[in-house]
Amino acid sequence: MIDPITLTQQLIRCPSVTPADEGALGVLESALAGLGFTCTRLQFGHPPDGPIDNLFATIAGAQQGLGGPHFAFAGHTDVVPVGDIAGWSEDPFAGEIRGGFIVGRGAADMKGALAAMVSACARHLASGPLVGRISLIITGDEEGPATFGTAPMLDWLEANALVPDMCLVGEPTSQAVLGDMMKIGRRGSLNAWITVNGAQGHVAYPHRAANPITPLVAILAELRARTLDEGNDWFQASNLEITDISVGNPATNLIPAQARARINIRFNNQHSGAALADWIRATVAAHAPSSHVEVKISGEAFLTEPGALSTLVAGAIHDVTGQTPELSTTGGTSDARFIRRLCPVVEFGVPGQSMHKVDEHAAVADIAGLAAIYEAVLARALAG
Repeated sequence: MIDPITLTQQLIRCPSVTPADEGALGVLESALAGLGFTCTRLQFGHPPDGPIDNLFATIAGAQQGLGGPHFAFAGHTDVVPVGDIAGWSEDPFAGEIRGGFIVGRGAADMKGALAAMVSACARHLASGPLVGRISLIITGDEEGPATFGTAPMLDWLEANALVPDMCLVGEPTSQAVLGDMMKIGRRGSLNAWITVNGAQGHVAYPHRAANPITPLVAILAELRARTLDEGNDWFQASNLEITDISVGNPATNLIPAQARARINIRFNNQHSGAALADWIRATVAAHAPSSHVEVKISGEAFLTEPGALSTLVAGAIHDVTGQTPELSTTGGTSDARFIRRLCPVVEFGVPGQSMHKVDEHAAVADIAGLAAIYEAVLARALAG
């Protein structure tokens, strides 16, 4: 058996701040190979955002050749920077246990879940002959640009006929207690950089200049004034936020030549990233024809309709915790946005109130409970 608490500590002790690996994938590979998994390192990319190391591990039972189910876990070993280390009560990469909590960067997001996955696999394999196939899709590029991680791994899975039938991502979805929420979808995310060009000049002679701030303010006001939607049964309303405005003008008597802004839109499944990008460009062009707009769509909104997979996972959660999880699409993006193009996907993990914060932590009891839930998920998914 593999103790999920010890394995979580081993993973936290690898300071795998994106894009570094620092041995985290090796810790998982060693544990999984010891269980009989075939492990494949997949490196993708090039500078400045790569190369990135990733890990695919898989094991199949005798029934796989007869069409047994293929269940996959997915997650990431990379973590965000620790921030002000002086604010931590413990070394963020020591994985110390204090007051029933493992403290360390990645404890909640999501090294505890990775350890629970491996522990669950060990228990399931020890329970009897494996029916079907279990795989783990582990990336080192989720917290960063996410360019050379899960997305190219999925291409590789398709090319090698290893597409799973269903997938569970171990993001920290629970809210107050373990098991009270799982994610069945996510909103999309779009960032746009708007640059408005004008003509520099003296503020006392505005007729000899063209102030780019004036049209930029009008552009932002029009974009903000639109109600994108009112939400729907599964998604909250889409929202647009202005995340930066910059001119960089140190002089008080100078009309600047250029003004810039950045916006983010978190959008539900009533929109596509492309349609929103077209709307932004048209709005900007109407006010400032010589402007420039750059758009990056981090992911489209998606929904895994409540059904077999969500019922399976919710049943496992209830078996272990007694909780009936809320099915939610709230929060930020995750790699589930890529996986959904291949198979049904849901997300479930420990409470995430401390993720990305100083003194990130996860309760020892929650990690142990998560391992038990994941084991119950495997038992239901791969029932003979």
